[in-house]
Amino acid sequence: MQQQRLRQQAMYPLSHPALLAAPQIEPIMSGNLPPGFDSSTCRSVYVGNIHPQVTDPLLQEIFSSTGAIEGCKLIRKEKSSYGFVDYFDRRSAALSIVTLNGRHLFGQPIKVNWAYASSQREDTSGHFNVFVGDLSPDVTDATLYACFSVYPTCSDARVMWDQKTGRSRGFGFVSFRSQQDAQSAINDLNGKWLGSRQIRCNWATKGASSNDEKQSSDAKSVVELTNGTSGELVYKQ
Repeated sequence: MQQQRLRQQAMYPLSHPALLAAPQIEPIMSGNLPPGFDSSTCRSVYVGNIHPQVTDPLLQEIFSSTGAIEGCKLIRKEKSSYGFVDYFDRRSAALSIVTLNGRHLFGQPIKVNWAYASSQREDTSGHFNVFVGDLSPDVTDATLYACFSVYPTCSDARVMWDQKTGRSRGFGFVSFRSQQDAQSAINDLNGKWLGSRQIRCNWATKGASSNDEKQSSDAKSVVELTNGTSGELVYKQ
């Protein structure tokens, strides 16, 4: 009974248009997914920005609404937790992204996306990293990577996301295996248009900063591939 009341509090109002009609069950690729990520065999989803009041049973109950669940793991954090849900089939996982991403649980919108193993991202700890500022709100990892992948040694691209709002923080980082390509990207693309804004490109250094972004901590996060401030975590532990 208590669990039922929790669910009602968490998901009020209960009706969801996407659950009442037959939805498009193929999610649009977005967020912090590795360049070239293939979701065709993926059956697991990442759930971010989870309210502290959400429990393991409640999370499992909510996500079982789109299909049978093989496993569910909630990782608790003080302000907002995150978790992973494993389905028995890909269709159920895709449906959960389409119907549950952005749903409010206890007044807090959750982020639902494909989960992937950290090994699916290339280790860029020894690569050359470029800071990219003034990004349009609609620029995703995939968009950023597409812009810089004209340089053959471009290995990764990440937009920094605000965990609370789920929105872009307006800057990101691009990694290169070659220092020459990184320098060429800075020279060639600084001031160029990407989306609706002219981007700013410079070396990502721990001591660098600007008026509206703190590059130091974010650059460190990207270089070391940690999840501290790099926005939405989509690594499957």
